[in-house]
Amino acid sequence: METVLIVDDEKNYLIILEALLSSEGYEIITEDNAINALRLIKEENLDLIVTDMKMPRVSGMTLLEEAKKIDPDLPVIIMTAYGTIEMAVEAMKKRAYDYITKPFRNEELKITIKKALEFRRLKKENRLLTEALSDRYKYGNIIGKSNSMIKVYEMIEKVSNSKASVMITGASGTGKELIAKAIHYNSARKNKPFISINCGALAETLLESELFGHERGSFTGAIATKKGRFELADTGTLFLDEVGEMPPSLQVKLLRVLQEMEFERVGGTKTIKIDVRILAASNRKLRNSVDKGAFREDLFYRLNVVQIDLPPLVERSEDIPYLVAHFIEKYQPSKAGTIELTPDVWKCLYSHRWPGNIRELENIIERALVMRSNDTITLNDLPEYMLKSNNEKIDLEKIVPANMPLEDALEQIEKKLILRALEYSNNVQAKAAMMLGISRHLMHYKVKKFGLL
Repeated sequence: METVLIVDDEKNYLIILEALLSSEGYEIITEDNAINALRLIKEENLDLIVTDMKMPRVSGMTLLEEAKKIDPDLPVIIMTAYGTIEMAVEAMKKRAYDYITKPFRNEELKITIKKALEFRRLKKENRLLTEALSDRYKYGNIIGKSNSMIKVYEMIEKVSNSKASVMITGASGTGKELIAKAIHYNSARKNKPFISINCGALAETLLESELFGHERGSFTGAIATKKGRFELADTGTLFLDEVGEMPPSLQVKLLRVLQEMEFERVGGTKTIKIDVRILAASNRKLRNSVDKGAFREDLFYRLNVVQIDLPPLVERSEDIPYLVAHFIEKYQPSKAGTIELTPDVWKCLYSHRWPGNIRELENIIERALVMRSNDTITLNDLPEYMLKSNNEKIDLEKIVPANMPLEDALEQIEKKLILRALEYSNNVQAKAAMMLGISRHLMHYKVKKFGLL
C-alpha cells in the first residue's frame, strides 16, 4: 500500500482529500503545517506528497525544496487557490511533479496521483536495477580466490575511481569484459552508460561507422544519421575489446579522439565533444605489436596507463571448484549444492590445460549438466576430447629401473602420481586428494611419508 502525505492548513481540505484518496486504497497521512510535514518526510517511508502552496510560516514551495533534499525521487504535487503561470513555472523548475489549482476535479486529482505514484515505482525499480547490476559486477563477486585473482581485485579497487585508461590483457576466455564492467560499476560513472565494441569483429569501414557514427547519405546504405559508440558512451565508459586488431588508419583517428575528446561523424563536419573513459583489452601482448610496427606506440601509451593482466585458468587451478559451483548455480539453480562430481572428473578438470580458459570450463559444465543421468557428473558426461587429452600413458622405463623390486616400484609410481596431483592443484593437499580419490588424511600421510612437504 502506497503512503501519501497531504499537507494543507485548511482542515476541510484535509478531511475531503483523506476520504477521497483512502477509498482508492492509499494509506493517508495528513498534516496542517509544513514543519511537521518535514519531520514526517524524514521519519516515514512516503511515496507521494500533496501540499498546498500558501501556508503560514513555511510555504508549500519551501516544503518542496526541502523534501527534494531529503529524497530527490519523492514526487510532490503542489495545490493552490491562487494559481498563476509564474507560480506553475517556478514549481516545475523546483522539480514538482505537477501543479493543480483549487477547486480541483476529483477525477483529475486521482489520475494525477496515480501517475505520480507510477513515476515513483519506476524510479525505485530503476534504482534497484542499477544497484543489482552494480552488485553483479562488484570485484568481490568475480569468481576466484587464488592469489593471482586477489591481485586483480586490488588493481580494480585502485583504478575504478580514477580517470586513467586501463588495458586489460589475457588470453581469450579469461573474462576481460567482466573485469571492464567491474571497473565501470565500481566507479563514479556506474550510473552512466557502459558501451562495448569488439574491434576485431568488424571490417575497417564498418568499425569506423560503429565507433564514430555517420551522417545520412555519407555512404551507400546510410539511410539515416546514426550515433556511434563514442556518442552513446558519453559521460560513461567505452570498452574497446581486442583493440590490437584495429587497422592503422583507425588507430590515428582513435588517438585524436583520446587526445581531444572530440570527433566528427563519418560524412559529417560538426565537431562532437564527449566525456568518455576508455577501457581496452587485448588477447596478445601489444608491446610486441608496437615493436613490430603493427600498433602505434603513442596510442599504446594512451591506452596503457594502467595494465591489468588476467592469468589463464591453468595458472589458477585452485579456483576451479568455485567456478564449477558458480556454473552449476547459473545453469541449474534448483540443483545447486546437490550436484556432485566424481573423483575422476575432478582429476580430469585439474589436469586439463584449458586452452579456452573459463569460457571452455563453463561450456563443459553446462554440457555435463545436460548429459548427466542423475545428480552426479561422471566421466561419461564430459566431452571425448577431454578424456583423450588426459589419458596419459605411464612410461615405466622412465619411472622405475627394470631390476627394482615390486614394492619399491609401486611406491615410486605412487610418489609420481602424488607429485603430479600436487602440481596440478598448486600444492593444495585437499584438492590433490580429491583428484586421486583418496582421503585428506591419507594424502597427508603419503606426503609426509615421501618427504614431499
